[in-house]
Amino acid sequence: MIDRRRFIHDCGSIRTSVPLVLNITNYVAMNYCANALLAIGASPLMSFCPEEMEELASRCDSLVINIGCLDSQQIKAMRLASSVFGKMGKKWVLDPVGAGASALRKETALSLVDEFHPSIIRCNASEITALLGSRVSGRGVDSSLLPDDVSCIADEFAKKSGCVISVSGPVDYVTDGSHSERISNGSPLMPRVTATGCVASAITGAVAAVEKSSFDAALNAMAIMGVAGEIAASRSEGTGSFQVRFLDELSNFDAEKAAELIRQ
Repeated sequence: MIDRRRFIHDCGSIRTSVPLVLNITNYVAMNYCANALLAIGASPLMSFCPEEMEELASRCDSLVINIGCLDSQQIKAMRLASSVFGKMGKKWVLDPVGAGASALRKETALSLVDEFHPSIIRCNASEITALLGSRVSGRGVDSSLLPDDVSCIADEFAKKSGCVISVSGPVDYVTDGSHSERISNGSPLMPRVTATGCVASAITGAVAAVEKSSFDAALNAMAIMGVAGEIAASRSEGTGSFQVRFLDELSNFDAEKAAELIRQ
C-alpha cells in the first residue's frame, strides 16, 4: 500500500525545494507540462538543443525524456542528457510516446533503456507492449488488453530492464518486477485531453527529484495525477474546462486531503 506519510512529505518537498526538472518533451505537450510543473511547485526547464544539453543536465535535479516528436537533433540531445544523468547517478524518466507507431520510436526508446538505464519508464499499455516486442497493435490496445495482461507485460519488462515501470490507464500500475501497486483514482476525461500522459511523466520527474525510491516516486506521482484529475473532472463541463481545472487542482493541491482520497 502507498505510504501516505511519504506521499504527503514528497508533495511538500517539491514546494519547499523547487526541483529543477529538465524536459526534452514534444511540442504538443511542452506548455501543458511546464504549467503543471509550476503548479505543483517545481521549476521546469525545456530544451532540445544538443549544444547546451550536457551543461543543462549537470545543473538539473531530474530529467524527463519524451519521444513524442522525434528528430535527429532531439535524439542527440536525449542521449547526451541521459548520459550525464547516468554518470552523476541522478534519476531520470523515459516516456516512450507511441513506441509502437514507428521503428524509429521503438529503436530510440530501447536504445535509451539499454544504454542509459532510466530510473522510471512512464507509459501506457500499448507502449510497454511495443517495447517488450508484442505483436499487439498500438492502435486501440489500451482497451483490448486486460488488466492482468498489462501487469504481466509490465512485470516482465521491469525485470528485463531493471527499471520501475509506471503504466497509466483506468487503473494505474507501478512495478519494479517483484513488487507492484495500483492506483484507482482518475477520470475518463483524462485520456481525452492531449498531453495528459506527458504531464504524468513530468510530475513523475518532479517527485523523483525529492524521493529516494524510484518505485515510491512513480507511485506517488500517479496518485497526485489520479486524485487531481478526479477532483478536476467532478468540477468540469468538458475537456476544455477540465484542462484548466486540472491545473487549478495541482496548484491548490492539499496532500493531506488527497492522501485520504487515494484508492488502491
